[in-house]
Amino acid sequence: MSRKRRGLSAEERALWERVAASTRPLRLPAPEPAPPPAPPEDQAPPFPLTAPRSLIRPGLTPPPGPPAAPRPAGLPPPAIDARLQRRLMRGKSRPEARIDLHGMTLSEAHGALVRFILGARSRGQRLVLVITGKGAGTGADAGPLFEARGVLRRQVPHWLAQPPLAEAVQHLAPAHPRHGGEGALYVYLRRPR
Repeated sequence: MSRKRRGLSAEERALWERVAASTRPLRLPAPEPAPPPAPPEDQAPPFPLTAPRSLIRPGLTPPPGPPAAPRPAGLPPPAIDARLQRRLMRGKSRPEARIDLHGMTLSEAHGALVRFILGARSRGQRLVLVITGKGAGTGADAGPLFEARGVLRRQVPHWLAQPPLAEAVQHLAPAHPRHGGEGALYVYLRRPR
């Protein structure tokens, strides 16, 4: 359904032309780029000056530049075997336990998550489901008004990557739609020692 656009009346056009004629363009000075800070002389460089032996081959020189950046916090720990990964992605593996964090404050959810994960690991459970919810405004209507929503969904992976839970968690993966999809995580736990 398309609507015709209403044109400006003669009075509106005259008003617009007066306003447009009274304006001047802003001319802001271009900011000067700040020079990069120099590292202290007593500190070692952040990366080795030579490539590892495994990267040097006869006749080839190592590429210049810094090494690859470290893995950002919050990413999954080392991967699990491919067979288990396929089963998780297809929703074929059934979680042995689950926790639903809906309706909890951040502090309540953090305490409940720590107790749940450490308890599941001590009982010998390997695959658990953590339901965070998707949070309001995570779809196409998300905008500045909805940025504070879905806090648990963003925060839980960080909690799982930090002590005391990091040593219990082997792998994180988004849940299959039958187990909650984007609003839940599979957490694969390490074997208890």
